[in-house]
Amino acid sequence: MKIRSLFLLLTLVAGLAVAGAALAAEPPPEDLTRLVAAALANNPELKASAARWQLFSNKVAQARSLDDPMLMLKIQNGVVTDPLNFSREPMTAKVIGISQQLPFWGKRQLKGEVATLTADSYRWTVDERKLELTRMVKEAWYQIFFIDKSLGIVAKNLRVLDDFITLAETKYAVGQGVQQDILKAQVERSKLLDMQITLEQQRQSAAANLNTLLFRPADTPVGTITEALPAPVSQSAAELRQLAYGNRPLLKSLDAQVARGEAGLKLADKDFYPDFNVSLEYMQREPVMGNGGYDMYSLGVTFNLPLQRARRHAAVAEANSEITMASEEVQNLKNSINYGVADLLAQLERRRKLLELYKSGIIPQASQTLESATINYRVNKVDFLTLLDSLMSLFNYEREYYDSLADYGVKRAQLEALVGTELR
Repeated sequence: MKIRSLFLLLTLVAGLAVAGAALAAEPPPEDLTRLVAAALANNPELKASAARWQLFSNKVAQARSLDDPMLMLKIQNGVVTDPLNFSREPMTAKVIGISQQLPFWGKRQLKGEVATLTADSYRWTVDERKLELTRMVKEAWYQIFFIDKSLGIVAKNLRVLDDFITLAETKYAVGQGVQQDILKAQVERSKLLDMQITLEQQRQSAAANLNTLLFRPADTPVGTITEALPAPVSQSAAELRQLAYGNRPLLKSLDAQVARGEAGLKLADKDFYPDFNVSLEYMQREPVMGNGGYDMYSLGVTFNLPLQRARRHAAVAEANSEITMASEEVQNLKNSINYGVADLLAQLERRRKLLELYKSGIIPQASQTLESATINYRVNKVDFLTLLDSLMSLFNYEREYYDSLADYGVKRAQLEALVGTELR
């Protein structure tokens, strides 16, 4: 008895250990908020965009800075035959000088403004990329959700179909059924197995896509997504358009490009005025032949003559073209936003109506039809094909319900990316 009790205890412990290992191997359910946060923290493309913004931000100080001053050291009027004798010729002098290039008034400020607006346009590009990345994570999330639900429905229908096959075999054995019913059910079961294999492959591909967005190994296990119930959209089309105009980062980036073009135009106009170079030189001389060797200085200003008018007019035309291009891109984006809002709202409304129809009408009716067909088949009031058709109809309606639910979430994520903010 003691040996038997010990054996049972060891068996129980081993079973619990195996069950615990299986639970530990199964990844926990995924949380969408944590997945989005992980993608925003780890995605290398987003990090590259942020680094590009920092790159252009560091150009602002460079654009506003003056050129380095120039220090000049020279021997002036030295005697060639005695080059290092500074007491032979009264005009020989040791000279030290400094000069500074000064752009025309306002040019440095405008160069800094152009660099600042360029950096701003890239900063908004980073925010736009965050929106795109968030949308892609949510789309992958809802895709996996639909696949998981489909796999559950397939597994449930395989069990029901196995019961139907057993029932058909029993009726065939007692002479109340035909072998064709069994064969037809087995064909439908094989089709479900084929769908299951396809869904498992799609699950692996979708998980690899999500892992790529999160910058982790593609074979990292992704937990099941049991529920994904997107909230309804309560804003009107006009409200969504105003949200987009005020929040969409890409729109702000294009506005910064328009402002950069305007600053560039002012800078091109300033280029019609000269830049200056201010210099100061000190000349030290030695007393020579009764000459006192007075030290001397030289102060001067030089400036360029802006005579190359064609080049400067071309720079003005370039700035005007940049303003026109960015302004038209703003209008094109607003036009695209208007269409996108209207289209996505229409698709969301369609999916919402389908969800209500499936949930309150079609699926309950199909379930009742299947239950009735099952009862009537047992008493030989309907044939097996009617029973099988009822089962597959319910199967398709359940999948279409979750397809509509997942697509509603995808379209809502696309709408949030379009307007540039999360919808409450």
